[in-house]
Amino acid sequence: MTQELTSPSPAPQAAGPDRGQGWWRDAVIYQVYVRSFADSDGDGIGDLRGVRERLPHLKDLGVDAVWLTPFYSSPQADGGYDVADYRAVDPLFGDLQDADELIRAAHALDLRVIVDVVPNHTSDRHPWFQDPDLARQRYVFRAGKGENGELPPNDWESVFGGPAWTRTDRGDWYLHLFAPEQPDLDWERPEVHEEFAAILRFWLDLGVDGFRVDVAHGMVKAPGLPDIGRGEQARLIGSQVLPFFDQDGVHAIHRAWRRLLDGYGEASGREVIGVAEAWAPSSERLALYVRPDELHQAFNFQFLSTPWDAGALRAVIDSSLAATVAVGAPTTWVLSNHDVVRHTTRLGGGLARARAATLLMLALPGSVYLYQGEELGLPEVTDLPPEVRQDPAFFRGRVGADGQHGDGCSGASGQDGFRDGCRVPLPWSGEQPPYGFGPGGSWLPQPADWGRLSVAAQTGDPASTLELYRGALELRRRLPGLGDGEMAWQSAPEGVLAFRRPGVLCTVNTQAREAEIPLPGELLLASAAVTTGDGTAVLPGDSCSWWAI
Repeated sequence: MTQELTSPSPAPQAAGPDRGQGWWRDAVIYQVYVRSFADSDGDGIGDLRGVRERLPHLKDLGVDAVWLTPFYSSPQADGGYDVADYRAVDPLFGDLQDADELIRAAHALDLRVIVDVVPNHTSDRHPWFQDPDLARQRYVFRAGKGENGELPPNDWESVFGGPAWTRTDRGDWYLHLFAPEQPDLDWERPEVHEEFAAILRFWLDLGVDGFRVDVAHGMVKAPGLPDIGRGEQARLIGSQVLPFFDQDGVHAIHRAWRRLLDGYGEASGREVIGVAEAWAPSSERLALYVRPDELHQAFNFQFLSTPWDAGALRAVIDSSLAATVAVGAPTTWVLSNHDVVRHTTRLGGGLARARAATLLMLALPGSVYLYQGEELGLPEVTDLPPEVRQDPAFFRGRVGADGQHGDGCSGASGQDGFRDGCRVPLPWSGEQPPYGFGPGGSWLPQPADWGRLSVAAQTGDPASTLELYRGALELRRRLPGLGDGEMAWQSAPEGVLAFRRPGVLCTVNTQAREAEIPLPGELLLASAAVTTGDGTAVLPGDSCSWWAI
């Protein structure tokens, strides 16, 4: 049931430092995966009150905004991305009053708040889907193939593995591009458009500053729902246009939402934004989501998936900037999130390479997204036992002792199912689990050696990754040449990237060995110790340095 505030709060004042129009163009936005951030009540699961109590950490870190993953009423079949009620807070995370207090506390600290909206699908427990007749007016249902409709309507596969269709007791089939508990909405129905416009207004009235649109590329399917003609379709996402993703029709939805956001902003005196989580096969296709009349930002997954190689990095930076400049939008940069292996592990080279990649990212023009725990240098947890895992893709692709997949499908067709490794709860203090995460345990086990990585252990240590992030964000905020603006490549030795921002030069050594360059200027910040003398600077392998010029 949709919740209501017992004592509705007044509309909050505009949050964040006064940086003029377009605060989002160079904002540093911190992703909070709510269930793993901080637990206030001892049940081992992070909650909204826990987030509110830890907001000073984000203020001290130096970010501009907080993005909260779904905390709505949900059976939690996919970590809250299966929403049963978009206007209620799940009891696991608190209630609507907790959400209101969190938003107001963030604004008091000059932090803006962005929340997830999940428009491609709902939970199968949503009231619309629970009504069999109404479900067929709001979701994608089709008759099956075969003599008696016993075969799925087409060959589409779930992102999580297995068929993207489930048959009902009426004999027809419903589409779920993710888990069977997440039926896809039918965006050809005007009632779906009207409902989501009302949902956006509900949260805007509560004071949020924007929305991250989950699967922003997925709401519209190709006419006729054509077959793809091959398996392992999840591997094609982000490399080619598929009949269920990145269809041109999604842009009409985003244009309508931009009009809603702009109208609300004009009426309230606040600048509120929309952010697309969109997998597109090229930077040019991705840029379509951030045209002047569409959303404000889109995640740059092309950058996230680029290997640690000077040529590859330069190419993706150039293509990303060219595509967004062409439509007048800022580029966004991200290295980690709740769906991918943490970059401390993913890039290879360990913490040194991860620190260098972070300084590179923070020196680029545009906006940056940080994922909780990366400021601590947390690695991916790769040894979680099967009995504690909760990623639905793991279970849909899991092979049992009999050699069969748990649901009879091929796990190779979907995600690898190991997203739990980047979702292990944060270490805040202490030498033993749960490291200050909460008064009880933690929903996923934390490694025995994470005490040295806690916020408390790293605070004040000038060599720590946490202090590197704090220093970089303070410089980024203070130096006008960083953030949104121009950039120019400079000549550099093989394996080294060098680019100029107004007043700042960034050098990145992507090799494992040292590289010598002419001394650029005064060293501002480096991910590893730089040796200077006799007009030269020696850059350590896998390092990034910022220089005042």
